[in-house]
Amino acid sequence: MLNELLPFRIEIDTALIAGSSLWSLALYLGLASLREWFVEMFDRWFNFADRSLYLSAEEFERTRPARESQNAFYASIFAIFPFLLVGFLCDYGTELSLGHSWAISIGILGCFCCGIFELGRRNEL
Repeated sequence: MLNELLPFRIEIDTALIAGSSLWSLALYLGLASLREWFVEMFDRWFNFADRSLYLSAEEFERTRPARESQNAFYASIFAIFPFLLVGFLCDYGTELSLGHSWAISIGILGCFCCGIFELGRRNEL
């Protein structure tokens, strides 16, 4: 239906999206310390950028708790993007070296292994 409205054809490689997402999830779960570092750095940057928007120190301090929690939420969302980029590169590299179906298979295997690792790591804490 969408192709009937547009004068050009849009090709979406769903296997590339699925494989990249699986690789990203595996990296996100497996590299917990790097994930926490990204969240902390984005949170710092958002809080610094937020401070520059206020001219009055009283207004800044009055709304500080709400803005800091909102910045922490945004930081956790933005911390996903580096893993999406590296996941895409891992998926693309696996497709080039092993083939199309292996990228998704190894992504699924990585999700299982890193998920179990994350459960064990959290149990240890």
